[in-house]
Amino acid sequence: MSGVRALVILAAAAGAAVLLYLLAPILTPFLLAALLAYLFNPLVARLERWKLPRAAAVGLVFFLLVAATGVLLLFLVPMVSRQIVVFAGRVPVYLDWVQTNLVPRVEALIGEPLPVDFVQLREAIVANWQQVAKILRTALTQITASGMQVVLWLVNLVLVPIVTFYLLLDWNRIVRATLELFPPRTRPTVARLTGETDAVLSSFLRGQLLVMLALAAMYSAGLLVIGLELALPIGLLAGLVSFVPYLGFIVGLGTAGVAAYLQFQDPSLLAWVFLVFFVAQLVESYVLTPRLVGARIGLHPVAVIFAVMAGGQLFGFLGVLLGLPAAAALKVWMRHVHRSYIAPPEKPRRAPRRARQANPVP
Repeated sequence: MSGVRALVILAAAAGAAVLLYLLAPILTPFLLAALLAYLFNPLVARLERWKLPRAAAVGLVFFLLVAATGVLLLFLVPMVSRQIVVFAGRVPVYLDWVQTNLVPRVEALIGEPLPVDFVQLREAIVANWQQVAKILRTALTQITASGMQVVLWLVNLVLVPIVTFYLLLDWNRIVRATLELFPPRTRPTVARLTGETDAVLSSFLRGQLLVMLALAAMYSAGLLVIGLELALPIGLLAGLVSFVPYLGFIVGLGTAGVAAYLQFQDPSLLAWVFLVFFVAQLVESYVLTPRLVGARIGLHPVAVIFAVMAGGQLFGFLGVLLGLPAAAALKVWMRHVHRSYIAPPEKPRRAPRRARQANPVP
C-alpha cells in the first residue's frame, strides 16, 4: 500500500509540475504577488505587535511601497536612461580614441599590426546603433498598436498589487488552511520542514535583497564621486548580480574599469575604480552579509548559477527571480528525504563506562 501511495504522490507532483508549466504565462502576476506578500509579511506582523490592526498595517506597508516605487520611477529611471543615452552618443568618439591611442600601443607590444579594420568597425557599430534605435521604435509602435498586449500588461500591472494586498491580509489564514490539507499524522513533519524552509528563505531573500540594494547604492555613489558617466547603470548592474558570490564585484569592476578608461583616458583613475569596489566588497563581507543574511543557503556558486538559468529557461523572468529560492527550498526537502528514507539509521551510542571503584581488600 505504501508503494502505491508513493506512486500516487509522485504522479500528483508530476501533474502539478506540468500544470504549472502550462499555466506559467498567467501565473506570473500571482506568483509575483505571493513573493511580495512573503517578503513584506514580517513587516506587517511587526506592526501588528505594535497594536495596529492587520488591515491598517497592510495599508501602511502598501503606502510605503507605492511611495518608494514612485520615487524610483521619478528620479532613478530618468537618470539611468540619460546616462545610457549620453554613452551611446559617445561610442564613435571612444572608437576613434581606441584607434588612435590604444591600437598603436597594442601593435607595438605584440610587434605586428592587428588584423582589424577599425574604420570599418566604427562604421558598422554606428550603423548598428542606428539600427537598434530603429528596431526599438518599431517594437514600441507594434506594442502600442497591439491593443491586446497593452490590455494584458495593464491587467498584470493592476493585478499584482491587488493580489498582494489580499494575500497579505489573509496570510496567516492561508498558511493554516494549507497545513490542514495534509493528513493529521504528517502535519508535524510538514510544519517542521516548512519552518526550516522559511528560516532559510527569510534569511536569504530579505537579507540578500537588502545587501543587493546596499551594494548598488555604494557602487553607484562611489563611481559618481569619481565622475563616471555610467555610474548608475554600472552600480545597479553590479548590485543586482551580487546574489552570486563575487559576481557583482567582477562584473562591476570590469565594466567600470573599461568605461573609466574610455572616458578619462587616464590609467591612474583605474586605481580609484578598484578602490570603490574593494571597499564595497569589504563592507559586504564583514558587515552587510553577517548582519542581514546570516548563514548562507549552502548552495555552491555553480548551483546558484544553474538554478537562476534553469528558472529563466522554464518560466522566463519570473523564473530568474524564483529559481534561487526554489533551489534553497528543494535542498531542505531533499535533505529530509535523504535523512528519513535513504541514509542508514544511526547506531545507538553506548553509554560511557563508569570508572570502576576498587573493592576494598578483605
